[in-house]
Amino acid sequence: MPSFSYKAYNAGGQSVTGVITAENYQVAMRMLDEQALFPVKVDEGVDQSGPGGIGRKIRTRHLTMIYNQLADLLRAGVPMLRSLDVLAKQEISPALTLLVKDLRENVAGGMSLGDAMGKHPRAFPPLVSSMVKAGEQGGFLEDVLARLAVFSERQEELRGKIIGSMIYPAVLVTAGAGVVTFMLTYVVPKLRDNLRPETFNALTHLVFGVADFLREYYIVVIGMFAAVIVAYSTLRRTPGGQRTIAKAQLKLPVVGKVFTMVAVCRFCRILGTLLHNGVPILQALRISKDSAGNVLLAEQIESAEESVRKGDTLSSPLAKSGLFPLDILDMISVAEESNTLDKVLVQIADTNETRLGRQVDLAVRIIEPVLLVCMAGMVFIIAIALLVPILTMGTKVS
Repeated sequence: MPSFSYKAYNAGGQSVTGVITAENYQVAMRMLDEQALFPVKVDEGVDQSGPGGIGRKIRTRHLTMIYNQLADLLRAGVPMLRSLDVLAKQEISPALTLLVKDLRENVAGGMSLGDAMGKHPRAFPPLVSSMVKAGEQGGFLEDVLARLAVFSERQEELRGKIIGSMIYPAVLVTAGAGVVTFMLTYVVPKLRDNLRPETFNALTHLVFGVADFLREYYIVVIGMFAAVIVAYSTLRRTPGGQRTIAKAQLKLPVVGKVFTMVAVCRFCRILGTLLHNGVPILQALRISKDSAGNVLLAEQIESAEESVRKGDTLSSPLAKSGLFPLDILDMISVAEESNTLDKVLVQIADTNETRLGRQVDLAVRIIEPVLLVCMAGMVFIIAIALLVPILTMGTKVS
């Protein structure tokens, strides 16, 4: 049954927007009339263009809250439709309210919750909709929603830890670049007018050359930065470019291991969570491949899917990738033999995410002094380039 997004006015003259499910356009208009609403605009499909549309990005913490609350309501015996009504009345955000209302309309029209979530892949990726479908079919939907909340919290916690750790180095780079640029484009030209050319050394000529280039060709420099950003963005949209970027990330010193373990931990948690919630292993591998976040790992997961389809083990094709540490491969191999793969994968993710947090802290501690030394070195070079002519002039005057 199709959905219709509408904008209408109630009897009090207030603007009302929402989504309604009906057999056709005429039935939708009649349903709005029965609700004492005066429609201004009714379109088939969900409106994602407006400021409160479902197409807007919904925060992970809001979705986590929805999973937890819906699990609690269902566990308390509240029917599904009434539970969704309760969630829709909370008005946490306009986009979230509209999303929950659309879920409610679809469920009321006979659609399962998992299928209704599948209509909104930006808010509910295949991982979520597949787990919810498995929970509905197996009769343990409340447990699935509770596990989804834990999964979302862990993923957001890991993401926040990595981003938070990189804020200070990013500020150092930005501040250092700003200071050096200011000195080269403003301070150096001011002092140059007061210096004698015969006192210049090779370092002084180099600094003045860089300063002249920045002042005269600053548009070229800005254009080069813009070209690099555009080229990177274009490269990320192509399969070959994604593969090249993934290889480069994994080969970076110190942080390369961090990128690798982030992808591995994400794969283990997603696959373990899906298997624990009754999703078949081939479907779980397919979803894990799409959610891995690393092209090289996705290729190996695809190979593993083919291997499992033929009746082979999962650990063998993963070992060929070179991305998985030996201890993780051994644990996966033993878990396959003991039929505890779902629990072991989640345990691997928990253990290695803790270890990954320590690696991120170590990487940041290494990066910070390196950046400080680089900044100090550039300022020192500029200072020497200017001080030597000044001291030479002072000596000659004496």
